[in-house]
Amino acid sequence: QVQLVESGGGLVQAGGSLRLSCVASGRTFSGYAMGWFRQAPGKERDFVAAINWSGASTDYADSVKGRFTISRDNAKNTVYLQMNSLKPEDTAVYYCAKGKYYSGSYGHGRHEYDYWGQGTQVTVSS
Repeated sequence: QVQLVESGGGLVQAGGSLRLSCVASGRTFSGYAMGWFRQAPGKERDFVAAINWSGASTDYADSVKGRFTISRDNAKNTVYLQMNSLKPEDTAVYYCAKGKYYSGSYGHGRHEYDYWGQGTQVTVSS
């Protein structure tokens, strides 16, 4: 079993920044890709960013490229999402997720992740 706990969400004005953290426990963290997704009210849960097991490779949704940065610290079993230049349309519940396959690559599909956190709310006011 793997437990993922997100933190760092909150209310911020447009143009501001937030840093989300996701701490993993229960199994080996460092060998798996990690991803961030978000879900706005009435919408599907969408891919935001992903990072491979070593941290050497990352990928982003077009809507956040250049504004968000995903990183990880395997010694701390933690993955981060630094969010800058936030916009009202970034408002959502943000979830971290663990990739299914050891040393596997990451993907944009929810089916490629097998454990999810409980989510943290991010609200961006205009």
